[in-house]
Amino acid sequence: MLLDFEQPIAALEGKLQEMKKLASESQVDVSEAVKALEEKIKTLKKETYANLTRWQRVQLSRHPDRPYTLDYIAGITSKFVELHGDRTVSDDKAMVGGFGDIDGRSVMFIGQQKGRNTKQRQMRNFGMANPEGYRKALRLMKMAEKFGRPIVTFIDTPGAFPGLEAEERGQGEAIARNLKEMFMLKVPVICIIIGEGASGGALGIAIGDRVMMLENTWYSVISPESCSSILWRSWNYKEQAAEALKLTATDMLQHKLIDGIIKEPLGGAHTEPDKMMRTLKKEICKMLDELEAVDTEDRIMQRIEKFSAMGVVQES
Repeated sequence: MLLDFEQPIAALEGKLQEMKKLASESQVDVSEAVKALEEKIKTLKKETYANLTRWQRVQLSRHPDRPYTLDYIAGITSKFVELHGDRTVSDDKAMVGGFGDIDGRSVMFIGQQKGRNTKQRQMRNFGMANPEGYRKALRLMKMAEKFGRPIVTFIDTPGAFPGLEAEERGQGEAIARNLKEMFMLKVPVICIIIGEGASGGALGIAIGDRVMMLENTWYSVISPESCSSILWRSWNYKEQAAEALKLTATDMLQHKLIDGIIKEPLGGAHTEPDKMMRTLKKEICKMLDELEAVDTEDRIMQRIEKFSAMGVVQES
């Protein structure tokens, strides 16, 4: 799938393929022309992805070929065992989790999971968790704490499920409890936004010692479309809304709302998923080494102080 701003790159790549095909069929030496076109494509790619608008970053974060939570877990772990159910209502398929090994180190992985096709998207509820999803996440976090295992969460959701039944079962309470409990977890907690990070649905599993974002992701209290529909009563102003929300990884880091940005391959994580997995694994191992060297009580206080320092208060 090509995004609108990728069309010029695709056009040049099409010409490159035609040139190579012509050379193989006619035995004409076009090596210099091919080399020049390849350089032009490389330069155009760098310029394009280095100067993306905020809305274009949002589009990349939603690319259907981007790796999802289970893709990352499979790519960076061995012996992953998925755990199910919140022990109260049901097993929410939009929230997944379980123990996995990274180079012999056991880690609890938790994250929202989207679907690849219509059937999967319905099963996963488009990555929008119900209260039982957040209660399952908390149950797994407490299990990890009990066994002294670090926690890594992957955030990728358009928001918590907004349905009436979710509110009836205590959506707000479930997310609020997660926020409270995650502050006090005795084990290291790493939170990584791998796609969309919308509202409390993202925040419900995003309180950690390290909060990171992949390069082409977004994190905000509301999506550009929803913001546009509230302010302009139309989705047609989503680009302006994205600019106003300042929701990219660069914006978040500038405002000290996250701890760092994890670089993606040129063109996005979906272009070279294996490379993205290696980069992510390296970053996770590095952060775990740093966090495990800190005293438990000091780590909890640092976590609390980090989030307490966020925001601005203006006195009249």
